[in-house]
Amino acid sequence: MAQQAPRAEEVLALIDAAPGGEISDSRTISPVQPCGLEESLARIEQSTSAEQDQQALAEEDAMHKAAAQWQLGLQGTLLSLQSKEMIKFSNVDAQPLFLTLDGRECVRLGSPEYRLWSLLPASTEQGIAQAELVDALGADTFKQAQARAFRNKIACRRPDGSFARTEAFANALTDDTRLELREIAKTGGLKDEKKVVELKKRKMLGNRKLLYFSITKGPAFALTIQKLETDLTADMLATGSWKNADFKGYNFNAEGAVPTAGALHPLLKVRQEFRNIFFEMGFTEMPTNRFVDSSFWCFDSIFVPQQHPARDVQDTFFVADPPAAQELPEEYLKRVVEVHEKGAFGSIGYRYPFDREVTEKLVLRTHTTAVSAAMLYAIANQPGGFRPAKLFSIDRVFRNESTDATHLAEFHQVEGVVADYSLTLGDLIGFMEVFFAKMGVNNLRFKPAYNPYTEPSLEIFSYHEGLKKWVEIGNSGMFRPEMLRPMGIPEGVNVLGWGLSLERPTMIRYGIKDIRHLVGHRVPLTSTEKAAAVRF
Repeated sequence: MAQQAPRAEEVLALIDAAPGGEISDSRTISPVQPCGLEESLARIEQSTSAEQDQQALAEEDAMHKAAAQWQLGLQGTLLSLQSKEMIKFSNVDAQPLFLTLDGRECVRLGSPEYRLWSLLPASTEQGIAQAELVDALGADTFKQAQARAFRNKIACRRPDGSFARTEAFANALTDDTRLELREIAKTGGLKDEKKVVELKKRKMLGNRKLLYFSITKGPAFALTIQKLETDLTADMLATGSWKNADFKGYNFNAEGAVPTAGALHPLLKVRQEFRNIFFEMGFTEMPTNRFVDSSFWCFDSIFVPQQHPARDVQDTFFVADPPAAQELPEEYLKRVVEVHEKGAFGSIGYRYPFDREVTEKLVLRTHTTAVSAAMLYAIANQPGGFRPAKLFSIDRVFRNESTDATHLAEFHQVEGVVADYSLTLGDLIGFMEVFFAKMGVNNLRFKPAYNPYTEPSLEIFSYHEGLKKWVEIGNSGMFRPEMLRPMGIPEGVNVLGWGLSLERPTMIRYGIKDIRHLVGHRVPLTSTEKAAAVRF
């Protein structure tokens, strides 16, 4: 059963009895204490198995939780007394270190790298096969040990693939990790904070949170609590008792309750800034509501061959039901097939038999260039013929990628296209400089690249002052004639295009290092509500 926090009168008595009427650390008055360093160290040193480690850690966690709950109960009593000006108190947030199961195992058996080194022969000319080390250490431990051993240069891989000690550590090695963990278990910390951070990264250390308080007497301190009136009633006025009543003071500085309201996600805030830039430059926004599209519009119409790796299931999400598109623009499709199979407009094509079943497959669009292709086809065949256009889109695309700190299976793509007569590569570079300047990015470099549907193609780089290096911020190019002419775009008309992700500039603007902290279940609603507006 949880220990009850003291009543208000008990707290007042404890403060009055304390030297100078002050309790500097409320942990000293708690009947519930977390596990001390000496007791924890004894548990660690006496453990002989993983099961004992697990049991000891569970008991220590329970002791800490009970102590923390008692302090939280005390906080409610202190807040009540503070509102009556009987006491003053301040919060103290402690985060003591503790050894995790991995840390306790390291103290008991030695660090993974030391255990690997210990298995190797003293002679540097002899080695042990990796399979033997994996059997002795276990796959997970071996993986950690190998990386650390190579990094610390205490072991190496011989030409035959076996592992051996290095010359510098052939005869002796001090297990610094084990000694550091013992020191933390004994004293609660290390002088070198960098080593503590490193041990946390290795998941050998953790922090427990404990809130406690420093308490002093207030201006209205007393050992008994007098009930304060909160309202002036009609009876008080009639009887005159209000003259001798003590009223609770009004806090005119208290803030009102913040009303519940919706909030734009940081991505939407940055998206709106991009839209404003495009509108300022005279662009028209393309409709982007086709999340599911045919492989024809996603790939074939933009001159991506049907054998291209991007069209494999490893990179693209295919739709199972329905599996294929029902309608395609037949005349346009014939011209696309001709270009792919035999070539045209100065190209020899890809010289392969075009498969209609492949082009009909439905996919979650992998880029918004599918939208751009459909719009270019529309303006090429609109009543009255082609007219120059500036178009943009910002919406979601989908890739079958593994999720990590910089990649998601679903993200947003910003894309713009300009179609006009006699456009050149110089126009593309000049337009990129103007566009990115409006975002506050002025120092640009361009690097030749390859895209199936643009030639020439350019990767766009900017110098990042924070990282002190050049980083890629976008991709661009001139759409190929093999893509444009089958659409009906007239000779002499060129189309320049470029694209970048929405997530990367958003992460930079808000100082987010892991994309999973921007989008997904890990994102707290409070961060979205408090995210500041962004201006380029």
